[in-house]
Amino acid sequence: MNTYSHKLGAALTFNKQLLLSIILLVVGFSKAQNADSLQLRKLYDYYLSQSKCYGNLQHLCKKVGGRISGSPQAGQAVQWAKTAMYAAGADTVILQPCMVPHWVRGKKEKCQYEVGGKIMSVSCVALGSSVGTGPKGLKAKVLEVKSFEELERLSEKEVKGKIVFYNVFFEQKHVRTGQAYGEAVKYRGRGASYAAKYGAVAVLVRSMTSVADDEPHTGNMNYDTSISKTKIPALAIGYISADNLLRDLNQNKQLEVYLEMHCETLPDVLSYNVIGQINGTEKPNEFIITGGHLDSWDNGEGAHDDGAGVVQSIEVLAAFKALGIKPKHSIRAVAFMNEENGLAGGKAYAKAAKEKGEIHLAALETDAGGYTPRGFGVDTTNGLYKKVLSWKPLFTPYYVDRISEGGGGADISELDKAGVPCIGFEPDTQRYFDIHHTAEDTFDKINKRELELGAGGIGALLYLIDRYY
Repeated sequence: MNTYSHKLGAALTFNKQLLLSIILLVVGFSKAQNADSLQLRKLYDYYLSQSKCYGNLQHLCKKVGGRISGSPQAGQAVQWAKTAMYAAGADTVILQPCMVPHWVRGKKEKCQYEVGGKIMSVSCVALGSSVGTGPKGLKAKVLEVKSFEELERLSEKEVKGKIVFYNVFFEQKHVRTGQAYGEAVKYRGRGASYAAKYGAVAVLVRSMTSVADDEPHTGNMNYDTSISKTKIPALAIGYISADNLLRDLNQNKQLEVYLEMHCETLPDVLSYNVIGQINGTEKPNEFIITGGHLDSWDNGEGAHDDGAGVVQSIEVLAAFKALGIKPKHSIRAVAFMNEENGLAGGKAYAKAAKEKGEIHLAALETDAGGYTPRGFGVDTTNGLYKKVLSWKPLFTPYYVDRISEGGGGADISELDKAGVPCIGFEPDTQRYFDIHHTAEDTFDKINKRELELGAGGIGALLYLIDRYY
């Protein structure tokens, strides 16, 4: 055989081997994809026919109710979560201590003013962590502003002794409602401190919502002593009430509003994160977690915010146990305490993980309601985003395949800072801020099927992360 023929034969042999290798690789990948597809189908079958998500949430909302940190109800929720996690099949349940703030709303708030001899009542709710007015209340003229910049352009003489009314609307042009919330929430958070800087005696904040009803939305505020050392009362008012107040204020610039708030902050209280764990068969000290926050505001039942996230996380344990899935890494469902007004639970979890040398492969938070699932926001850290994106075809049949860069949540923000790849579960949120932080966040607003589909997506993602990441 001449040299040319020899080289040609060698090349053909090599190409055949390469082609065979590619075929085997494709076949192997196809088989793996098919096996994963079948397993996800089994997971979804479980969630849609056997899941206890809905029943668990009903118990949490109706038997425990609103459960602000430090309250007796929050303590009851801890014990409920412990029982629910063992019932789901957790190998162990850890009560992880954390000191939490204990803010008490007290007697129902009052906000009213007089127009033409008639008393006009304003739908209102105190913002979390606000100071009270004292039992005699306070009465003052009202000054409307639409931004911090507008407030800062006014003289101290114009603001001093008045109630500042932050009349800031949700931007309706944003398709993602969370973006509108993010823009408006700063007035709830730091509005009181900025107003106090110029001598205001209290603040009113238009509720953080786009829906034109009159249900006021609470939420936490913070006193920033770097802006002002004076603490003044902060009150949220309903959308319609805000419109009415503005109308009457435009007709009478001397209008005076009476406020009465009985809230106060008591000494911190010992509470707990509740951690349910399935032990890993190969790498038990490497963890994949999903979590939601157990605490909620006291004016509702905390169904969407965030009872839904808690029961969805617990159900991951139940699904793995029911289907005989033995994870390589330890799987945790975490019911965090104190997300709403302090993040003590999230900080305690991250601190304990660091002290124990625990390795976290990924952390998911579900805290955007129990609505129809859409997808996941995923950190690009350690290649997690690209890995999850490669699984998109597996999620497409379940309509939960919108995979975007960047994810996380408040409770896992400390893990994020420590370099843990974080994921935010993303349901459809068009209705979320209709009831967010209101008395309307109740169990009857939950759709059973939507809740279970969301849980299925979370369980499926954790299964794939454990298997391939």
